[in-house]
Amino acid sequence: MDLKLKDKVVIVTGGARGIGKGISIALAREGAIPAIVSRTASESLKTISEIEAFGGKAFQVETDLKDPEACKRAVDSIIAAYGKIDGLVNNAGENDSVGLENGDFDRFISSLHKNLIHYYMMAHYTLPHLKKTQGSILNISSKTADTGQGGTSGYAAANGGRNALTREWAVELLKHNIRVNAIVIAECWTPLYERWIQTVENPEKMLKTIVANIPLGKRMTTQEEIGNAAVVLLSCVSSHTTGQITYVDGGYVHLDRALINS
Repeated sequence: MDLKLKDKVVIVTGGARGIGKGISIALAREGAIPAIVSRTASESLKTISEIEAFGGKAFQVETDLKDPEACKRAVDSIIAAYGKIDGLVNNAGENDSVGLENGDFDRFISSLHKNLIHYYMMAHYTLPHLKKTQGSILNISSKTADTGQGGTSGYAAANGGRNALTREWAVELLKHNIRVNAIVIAECWTPLYERWIQTVENPEKMLKTIVANIPLGKRMTTQEEIGNAAVVLLSCVSSHTTGQITYVDGGYVHLDRALINS
Protein backbone atom coordinates (compact mmCIF):
# COMPACT_ATOMS: atom_id res chain seq x y z
CA MET A 1 0.00 0.00 0.00
CA ASP A 2 1.29 3.43 -0.95
CA LEU A 3 0.92 5.70 2.08
CA LYS A 4 1.73 8.71 -0.14
CA LEU A 5 4.27 10.08 2.32
CA LYS A 6 7.06 10.58 -0.21
CA ASP A 7 8.84 13.91 0.36
CA LYS A 8 6.45 14.86 3.19
CA VAL A 9 8.31 16.82 5.87
CA VAL A 10 7.33 15.56 9.31
CA ILE A 11 8.72 16.93 12.56
CA VAL A 12 9.53 14.26 15.15
CA THR A 13 10.44 15.63 18.56
CA GLY A 14 12.81 13.33 20.39
CA GLY A 15 13.22 11.57 17.07
CA ALA A 16 16.80 10.44 17.57
CA ARG A 17 16.33 7.66 20.11
CA GLY A 18 13.88 5.05 21.27
CA ILE A 19 10.27 5.44 20.17
CA GLY A 20 11.06 8.65 18.28
CA LYS A 21 13.80 6.88 16.36
CA GLY A 22 11.38 4.10 15.45
CA ILE A 23 8.99 6.70 14.07
CA SER A 24 11.74 8.59 12.21
CA ILE A 25 12.99 5.43 10.52
CA ALA A 26 9.47 4.29 9.61
CA LEU A 27 8.76 7.67 8.04
CA ALA A 28 12.00 7.62 6.06
CA ARG A 29 11.30 4.11 4.78
CA GLU A 30 8.02 5.47 3.38
CA GLY A 31 9.92 8.23 1.58
CA ALA A 32 9.07 11.00 4.04
CA ILE A 33 11.67 13.37 5.46
CA PRO A 34 11.70 13.21 9.26
CA ALA A 35 12.87 16.50 10.77
CA ILE A 36 14.35 15.32 14.06
CA VAL A 37 14.14 17.87 16.88
CA SER A 38 16.37 16.78 19.74
CA ARG A 39 18.62 18.24 22.40
CA THR A 40 21.43 15.86 21.41
CA ALA A 41 22.76 16.49 17.91
CA SER A 42 25.19 13.57 18.10
CA GLU A 43 22.34 11.09 18.56
CA SER A 44 20.30 12.73 15.80
CA LEU A 45 23.22 12.43 13.41
CA LYS A 46 23.58 8.71 14.23
CA THR A 47 19.93 8.16 13.35
CA ILE A 48 20.28 10.22 10.18
CA SER A 49 23.27 8.08 9.18
CA GLU A 50 21.14 4.95 9.59
CA ILE A 51 18.40 6.51 7.47
CA GLU A 52 20.81 7.59 4.75
CA ALA A 53 22.31 4.09 4.70
CA PHE A 54 19.07 2.72 3.23
CA GLY A 55 18.64 5.68 0.88
CA GLY A 56 16.35 7.79 3.05
CA LYS A 57 16.49 11.49 3.89
CA ALA A 58 16.33 13.27 7.23
CA PHE A 59 17.08 16.61 8.87
CA GLN A 60 17.95 17.56 12.41
CA VAL A 61 17.63 20.56 14.70
CA GLU A 62 19.35 20.63 18.07
CA THR A 63 17.23 22.44 20.64
CA ASP A 64 15.91 22.42 24.20
CA LEU A 65 12.15 22.01 23.89
CA LYS A 66 11.60 23.31 27.42
CA ASP A 67 12.35 26.79 25.99
CA PRO A 68 9.28 28.07 24.09
CA GLU A 69 11.40 30.35 21.90
CA ALA A 70 13.62 27.40 21.03
CA CYS A 71 10.50 25.59 19.79
CA LYS A 72 9.81 28.51 17.46
CA ARG A 73 13.39 28.58 16.21
CA ALA A 74 13.25 24.85 15.49
CA VAL A 75 10.14 25.28 13.36
CA ASP A 76 11.69 28.28 11.59
CA SER A 77 14.81 26.23 10.81
CA ILE A 78 12.77 23.47 9.21
CA ILE A 79 10.79 25.97 7.14
CA ALA A 80 14.04 27.61 6.04
CA ALA A 81 15.34 24.22 4.89
CA TYR A 82 12.21 22.79 3.22
CA GLY A 83 9.64 25.55 2.94
CA LYS A 84 6.83 23.42 4.33
CA ILE A 85 5.72 21.15 7.17
CA ASP A 86 3.36 18.26 6.46
CA GLY A 87 3.12 16.71 9.90
CA LEU A 88 4.11 16.96 13.55
CA VAL A 89 4.86 14.08 15.89
CA ASN A 90 4.99 15.25 19.50
CA ASN A 91 7.03 12.53 21.16
CA ALA A 92 9.81 13.94 23.35
CA GLY A 93 9.52 13.41 27.08
CA GLU A 94 10.77 11.49 30.08
CA ASN A 95 9.20 9.62 32.97
CA ASP A 96 11.08 11.65 35.56
CA SER A 97 9.55 10.18 38.74
CA VAL A 98 8.17 13.42 40.15
CA GLY A 99 5.67 12.04 42.63
CA LEU A 100 3.26 13.56 45.13
CA GLU A 101 5.25 12.62 48.22
CA ASN A 102 8.72 13.16 46.81
CA GLY A 103 8.00 16.15 44.56
CA ASP A 104 7.60 19.89 44.99
CA PHE A 105 6.34 22.86 43.00
CA ASP A 106 9.50 23.43 40.99
CA ARG A 107 9.98 19.78 40.05
CA PHE A 108 6.31 19.33 39.13
CA ILE A 109 6.30 22.41 36.87
CA SER A 110 9.61 21.31 35.35
CA SER A 111 8.08 17.91 34.57
CA LEU A 112 5.15 19.56 32.81
CA HIS A 113 7.56 21.65 30.74
CA LYS A 114 9.58 18.54 29.90
CA ASN A 115 6.56 16.42 29.00
CA LEU A 116 3.59 18.58 28.01
CA ILE A 117 4.16 22.30 27.45
CA HIS A 118 6.31 21.78 24.36
CA TYR A 119 3.55 19.63 22.84
CA TYR A 120 1.41 22.78 22.83
CA MET A 121 4.24 25.09 21.72
CA MET A 122 5.32 22.89 18.81
CA ALA A 123 1.71 22.54 17.64
CA HIS A 124 1.19 26.30 18.01
CA TYR A 125 4.24 27.18 15.92
CA THR A 126 3.67 24.53 13.25
CA LEU A 127 -0.03 25.30 12.85
CA PRO A 128 0.31 28.08 10.24
CA HIS A 129 2.32 25.68 8.07
CA LEU A 130 0.02 22.71 8.67
CA LYS A 131 -2.91 24.85 7.52
CA LYS A 132 -1.19 25.27 4.17
CA THR A 133 -0.51 21.56 3.71
CA GLN A 134 -3.59 20.25 5.55
CA GLY A 135 -1.17 18.11 7.48
CA SER A 136 -1.70 16.12 10.64
CA ILE A 137 -0.56 15.98 14.26
CA LEU A 138 0.26 12.82 16.18
CA ASN A 139 0.76 12.95 19.95
CA ILE A 140 2.63 10.12 21.64
CA SER A 141 1.18 9.34 25.06
CA SER A 142 1.54 6.79 27.86
CA LYS A 143 -0.61 4.35 29.80
CA THR A 144 0.12 6.31 32.99
CA ALA A 145 -2.79 8.65 32.19
CA ASP A 146 -5.17 5.64 32.31
CA THR A 147 -3.64 3.26 34.82
CA GLY A 148 -1.55 5.40 37.14
CA GLN A 149 1.87 4.19 38.14
CA GLY A 150 2.70 5.68 41.52
CA GLY A 151 5.44 8.23 42.08
CA THR A 152 4.97 9.85 38.67
CA SER A 153 2.51 12.72 39.21
CA GLY A 154 4.23 15.00 36.71
CA TYR A 155 4.44 12.42 33.94
CA ALA A 156 0.91 11.10 34.52
CA ALA A 157 -0.53 14.63 34.49
CA ALA A 158 1.36 15.41 31.28
CA ASN A 159 0.01 12.31 29.56
CA GLY A 160 -3.52 13.08 30.66
CA GLY A 161 -2.96 16.50 29.10
CA ARG A 162 -1.63 14.94 25.89
CA ASN A 163 -4.78 12.86 25.53
CA ALA A 164 -7.07 15.79 26.28
CA LEU A 165 -5.24 18.06 23.83
CA THR A 166 -5.54 15.41 21.13
CA ARG A 167 -9.34 15.58 21.34
CA GLU A 168 -9.40 19.36 21.83
CA TRP A 169 -7.17 20.08 18.83
CA ALA A 170 -9.07 17.59 16.68
CA VAL A 171 -12.20 19.67 17.29
CA GLU A 172 -10.53 23.06 16.88
CA LEU A 173 -8.76 22.10 13.66
CA LEU A 174 -11.67 20.42 11.86
CA LYS A 175 -12.25 23.61 9.88
CA HIS A 176 -8.68 23.42 8.56
CA ASN A 177 -8.95 19.72 7.65
CA ILE A 178 -6.06 18.98 10.01
CA ARG A 179 -6.30 15.59 11.68
CA VAL A 180 -5.07 15.05 15.25
CA ASN A 181 -4.58 11.62 16.81
CA ALA A 182 -2.59 9.96 19.57
CA ILE A 183 -0.80 6.69 20.19
CA VAL A 184 -0.73 5.40 23.76
CA ILE A 185 2.21 3.22 24.70
CA ALA A 186 2.42 0.83 27.62
CA GLU A 187 5.52 -1.36 27.82
CA CYS A 188 7.83 -0.64 24.87
CA TRP A 189 11.43 -1.84 24.71
CA THR A 190 13.79 1.09 24.17
CA PRO A 191 17.34 1.94 25.28
CA LEU A 192 15.85 4.16 28.01
CA TYR A 193 13.68 1.29 29.25
CA GLU A 194 16.69 -1.01 29.21
CA ARG A 195 18.66 1.45 31.33
CA TRP A 196 15.76 1.82 33.76
CA ILE A 197 15.30 -1.92 34.27
CA GLN A 198 18.95 -2.15 35.33
CA THR A 199 18.28 0.24 38.24
CA VAL A 200 15.76 -2.02 39.99
CA GLU A 201 16.46 -4.92 42.29
CA ASN A 202 16.75 -8.18 40.32
CA PRO A 203 16.20 -6.68 36.83
CA GLU A 204 15.75 -10.07 35.14
CA LYS A 205 12.94 -11.08 37.50
CA MET A 206 11.26 -7.69 37.17
CA LEU A 207 11.37 -7.87 33.37
CA LYS A 208 9.84 -11.37 33.37
CA THR A 209 7.02 -10.12 35.61
CA ILE A 210 6.31 -7.14 33.34
CA VAL A 211 6.35 -9.23 30.16
CA ALA A 212 4.03 -11.82 31.73
CA ASN A 213 1.42 -9.06 32.18
CA ILE A 214 1.28 -8.19 28.46
CA PRO A 215 -1.64 -10.18 27.00
CA LEU A 216 -0.65 -10.37 23.31
CA GLY A 217 2.36 -12.60 22.86
CA LYS A 218 3.66 -12.05 26.39
CA ARG A 219 6.24 -9.67 24.96
CA MET A 220 7.00 -5.98 24.92
CA THR A 221 5.98 -3.67 22.10
CA THR A 222 8.87 -2.72 19.81
CA GLN A 223 9.70 0.80 18.75
CA GLU A 224 9.33 -0.40 15.15
CA GLU A 225 5.70 -1.33 15.85
CA ILE A 226 5.04 2.15 17.20
CA GLY A 227 6.69 3.59 14.08
CA ASN A 228 4.50 1.48 11.80
CA ALA A 229 1.33 2.61 13.55
CA ALA A 230 2.50 6.21 13.44
CA VAL A 231 3.06 6.32 9.68
CA VAL A 232 -0.40 4.91 9.03
CA LEU A 233 -2.06 7.53 11.24
CA LEU A 234 -0.02 10.31 9.64
CA SER A 235 -0.80 9.17 6.10
CA CYS A 236 -3.77 9.75 3.81
CA VAL A 237 -4.74 6.11 4.40
CA SER A 238 -6.18 7.46 7.68
CA SER A 239 -7.82 10.42 5.95
CA HIS A 240 -11.06 10.15 7.96
CA THR A 241 -9.45 9.38 11.32
CA THR A 242 -9.20 12.20 13.84
CA GLY A 243 -9.53 12.67 17.58
CA GLN A 244 -8.60 9.03 18.14
CA ILE A 245 -6.48 7.76 21.01
CA THR A 246 -5.02 4.49 19.75
CA TYR A 247 -3.44 1.96 22.09
CA VAL A 248 -0.48 0.10 20.60
CA ASP A 249 0.22 -1.96 23.69
CA GLY A 250 -0.48 -5.64 23.10
CA GLY A 251 -3.73 -5.25 25.00
CA TYR A 252 -1.97 -4.17 28.19
CA VAL A 253 -4.35 -1.40 29.25
CA HIS A 254 -7.79 -2.71 28.35
CA LEU A 255 -7.86 -6.49 28.15
CA ASP A 256 -9.08 -8.53 31.08
CA ARG A 257 -6.35 -9.30 33.63
CA ALA A 258 -7.69 -12.86 33.74
CA LEU A 259 -5.92 -13.34 30.41
CA ILE A 260 -2.54 -13.03 32.08
CA ASN A 261 -2.52 -16.60 33.32
CA SER A 262 -4.43 -18.11 30.41
